[in-house]
Amino acid sequence: MPIDATLPYDDQNIFAKILRGEIPSTRVYEDEWAIAFHDIAPQAPQHILVIPRGAYVSWDDFSARGSDAEIAGFVRAVGAVARQAGMVADGYRLLANIGQDAGQVVPHLHVHVFAGQPLGPMLART
Repeated sequence: MPIDATLPYDDQNIFAKILRGEIPSTRVYEDEWAIAFHDIAPQAPQHILVIPRGAYVSWDDFSARGSDAEIAGFVRAVGAVARQAGMVADGYRLLANIGQDAGQVVPHLHVHVFAGQPLGPMLART
């Protein structure tokens, strides 16, 4: 169920539990700013989630409250994940859902990194 991205951070969300090691994940990248792991329900041949270590609900929350170092570190981590996974040559897509209308389900900022096939148009036409 989509969430309201303006709500306070819920430290019981699944990504907070993954960060604390309470739920296992297949990590493919980790540094002081972010971790990345395979999505458990991939939507493309390559589908990796990148999450900041800080308690941020959405991109809006992160850009308003994150420190310059956190923001730079997270953005660099997303790029490092794509390079490390070999996605750059053929191309990849980044997706961050923010709020109910965008379909955000987990109230912790996360970026989906998709690759491995032609990904089609940006949005389905209605």
